[in-house]
Amino acid sequence: MKRKILNQIKNDYLCRVLKDVSSYMKNVYDNVLETIGNTPMVKLNRVTKEIPASVYAKLEFQNPGQSIKDRIAVHIVENAEQRGLLNANSVIVETTSGNTGFAVAMVCIIKGYKCILAVSDKTKPEKISYLKALGAKVYVCPTSVEPEDPRSYYEVAKRIARETPNSVYINQYFNELNTDAHYHSTGPEIWEQTEGKITHLFACTGTGGTISGCAKFLKERNPNIKIIGVDAEGSILKGYFDTGKIRKEDIRPYQIEGIGKNLIPSALLFDKIDTFVRVNDENSAYATREIALKEAIMGGYTSGAVTQALLQYANTHTFTENDLVVLIYPDHGSRYITKVYSDHWMEEQGFVQNCAENQDKEFRTEYVYDK
Repeated sequence: MKRKILNQIKNDYLCRVLKDVSSYMKNVYDNVLETIGNTPMVKLNRVTKEIPASVYAKLEFQNPGQSIKDRIAVHIVENAEQRGLLNANSVIVETTSGNTGFAVAMVCIIKGYKCILAVSDKTKPEKISYLKALGAKVYVCPTSVEPEDPRSYYEVAKRIARETPNSVYINQYFNELNTDAHYHSTGPEIWEQTEGKITHLFACTGTGGTISGCAKFLKERNPNIKIIGVDAEGSILKGYFDTGKIRKEDIRPYQIEGIGKNLIPSALLFDKIDTFVRVNDENSAYATREIALKEAIMGGYTSGAVTQALLQYANTHTFTENDLVVLIYPDHGSRYITKVYSDHWMEEQGFVQNCAENQDKEFRTEYVYDK
């Protein structure tokens, strides 16, 4: 008994010592959620060399889930916890094109909740495998249906939330906390990193939370900052911004994931955006690969899209050496290895002219075998 008591005292002492030591350790965290945010900003030197402004990419794939969606997942879930909406047996439900799903699944692992996700059939198989590896149950839904169709991933997620006891639906498209997450994190980071010198922000628009939250914060500091939304050909968002009407004729299938919509999300604050640029699948794909070739940045498809938007914008707008442009790169290219980084996929789409300089040979593989 005496030895047992002595061992317990020793263990308690060691625990206190280790706890004291850990308080002095730098860049050491209790779990991956504590590493979300404070992502780096890197200057682009070659892709944008014809633009006199200083152009920086905010690398959101440096978040632990490799995308900007980590920010909203932890913010919304922790808000639900604070409101007493979650307990040990809770199930979190969400619609996703992939990144929000990864983020929600990651948060659920750390917090101890179950996760159910509805994704579109545009989502590549490796993304679905990734979601399942993180413990999520996945429903794959058709893209080419109206948002109100019971088979759409919006409606499937709503149905699952209704039918699943003790569930909470994240609903990022119509959740003001989506915007709030970026107002309190991404926006302030950009302002601080640029020392308040930012003149233009380019961000993709999907749910609208990223661009809206950042724009709201930045324009409170300087209303002259230009906010440029990036939309995809095949989406209704730019048309709605221009006309105030949903133009059904704008809707058609497209390949870029995580950008554009066939509905109007309430998280998207159009009054905070100065203009929209619409990009297509092909040029965005070339730009994505060009970023990797020239800047050594393996960004996702939307990183190419936002870069392409800047290049198009520069054709009709004047930049000066005093301008400081920030592009938000939402996720990592590893999720698009069999898509935009695949020669086979590019050929299937008819995307045969890689980059502005036709450097397609750079992506060819030569096989050498022994005779």
